[in-house]
This record gives sequence, C-alpha cells and structure tokens, in this order.
Amino acid sequence: MSAHKAGFVNIIGNPNVGKSTLMNAFVGEKLSIITSKAQTTRHRILGIVNGEDFQMVLSDTPGIIKPAYELQDSMMDFVRSAFEDADVLLYMVEIGEKGLKDDRFFKRIENSKIPVLLLLNKIDTKDQQFLEEQLAYWQERLPKVEIHPISALENFNIKEVFQRIIELLPESPPYFPKDQLTDKPERFFVNETIREKILKFYKKEIPYAVEVETEEFLEDEKLIRIRSLIMVERNSQKGIIIGHQGKALKKVGVEARKDLEKFFAKQVHLELYVKVNKNWRSNTQQLRRFGYDQKKS
Repeated sequence: MSAHKAGFVNIIGNPNVGKSTLMNAFVGEKLSIITSKAQTTRHRILGIVNGEDFQMVLSDTPGIIKPAYELQDSMMDFVRSAFEDADVLLYMVEIGEKGLKDDRFFKRIENSKIPVLLLLNKIDTKDQQFLEEQLAYWQERLPKVEIHPISALENFNIKEVFQRIIELLPESPPYFPKDQLTDKPERFFVNETIREKILKFYKKEIPYAVEVETEEFLEDEKLIRIRSLIMVERNSQKGIIIGHQGKALKKVGVEARKDLEKFFAKQVHLELYVKVNKNWRSNTQQLRRFGYDQKKS
C-alpha cells in the first residue's frame, strides 16, 4: 500500500476570482460564502478532504486588497499566514486580470520555494484565442509556476487539478481526524450563512458594516435552536436591516434557516436580533472578539 500523504493547500488571489467556489467544489460542502460581492470571505476557512491514502487541508483566504481600515488589515494577516504554512499554493486568477492588488504578495509567489499552481479561472466566459493569449502572458510573468485553465463553477478541469495537488502533497500522517470536514465550530457556519444572506439582500455599505454572533446553539435529536445577533455600526443601518414592519430581517431569517437545515440535516429554529455596536471594524478589542486579530494575540 502506498504511503499516506497530507498537507496544507492554501488558495490565494484577488477578491471575487472564485476561491470559495473552488474550495467548495473540492470539499463537496458549502463551507465558504459565495456571493457576487467582493470581499465576502473574512477569515481563513479550512476545508478538509479525506481519501484512503491522503488528507488535503484546504484553506480559503480573504481576497487580497490594500487595507483601508483595521478589519481589512487583520484580514490580510490571514493571507500572510497562508504563505507560511502551505505545502502547495494555489494562486487563483480570473481570466483577463493582470496581477494581485498588492505587489508584495505577488513577489512572494515569484520567489516561492513550494509548488505553486496558477489556476486561470472562468475560462468558460472567453474564447480560445483570448485563453491562449492569457496563458502566454502568465507563462512569461511566472515562468516557474504550473498553469491550469479551469472553471470552478462549471467543474471544468477540477478533477485534474485535484489529482495534481495529491501528487504534490508530502508524505505525512493526517493532521485531523479522518471524518472531520473543517476546523471551524458550528456557530461559525451559522454566522457565515446569515452574513451571506445579508450580502445578498442588502446594497452598498450595509453588508460590510455587519458582523454576526451566534449567542445560543442548542441541539437535541430533532431540532437545533439558534439565537444570533446581527451587529451594525449605526442606528440607521439597524433600521435598514430590520426593514419596514420587520420584513427585511424576516427574509434573511427564512433564507438562512433553509440553508442551515440543509447543512446540519436537521430542523432549525432561528431567532435573529439586531444591535448597534459603534465602529466595531476599527476597534481592535472587538475584532479580537470576532476572531480577526491574529498578529496581536
């Protein structure tokens, strides 16, 4: 029997290039928020794929940006740490884009000592000639990197990339129990599911000013009772989240509950509240409480 392989495979790239879609395609579960709004992933989310003789620990990171405030700075710390513990790096690029929004990260890819696979995503949206031009462009920019054209959404070339990653993994015993899907607790997925619905149903600044905290998660044989708090920065945002006669908040609750029932395969009773927590995105103490502040811990 062949030796067991295990390793950390970290996905990096600009916001909205399809990192979460790729990870969910590999893991087969909806672990990462996927919406069309940029900057939806705020944490590093680990998804674990187990086979008989391998364990792939995938890490989806926030899209690379130039930080404008404390929360974004903290999000970029998650990306920096992804370079430090990777056995294989997946650099995800949307067809047509020319590089990362922060050059320092690009230099780290150029000088990487570990294998880097450049995944040219969303190729189903362009013609063959454009694809060939893009392949030539990236081969010239990153000559040491392996390039794979894919469509994460259409599942094109995903199996081949998956097999290639397994080939590149080092020999190692598993890092996590073989039946484990992720390193995150249940409450984390409740928060992310609610946040996804807020990203979907509200416009402009609202979704980015929101954090969700699950205060109660009680599970018995037939039912999970969940009470979650939606935090905003200002009173006006609270009014928008709740909506006329509470209709907007109710819609978020109904949609989130449907997804959570699928995820946990159990009936869910979900209660949502909205609370003002002034300027939480710039408050180091609050960020630490929500699990963002890595470098000061």
